[in-house]
Amino acid sequence: MKDKTKKVQDELRPEYNFDYSKAVRGKYHKRLLAEGANIVMLEPDVAKEFVDSAAVNDALRSLLDLTKTTQRLTKKSGARGITAH
Repeated sequence: MKDKTKKVQDELRPEYNFDYSKAVRGKYHKRLLAEGANIVMLEPDVAKEFVDSAAVNDALRSLLDLTKTTQRLTKKSGARGITAH
């Protein structure tokens, strides 16, 4: 007959035990600021459309390129339509 009063063992390996008393809040904050890193929180509906930060960066770069192109087209076409009287 099996003993039903077995001890429940901790499932984590010893190397995963973390001593939170030695943790430092914001340890890398100053370094990130010095390097010019930006952290942006995406809304969940937007975040699920991108697999990683590289995909977000690619999409934003494409949007910036498109914006520059359309500004250039708008400025050229708008300048031709204006005449001095």
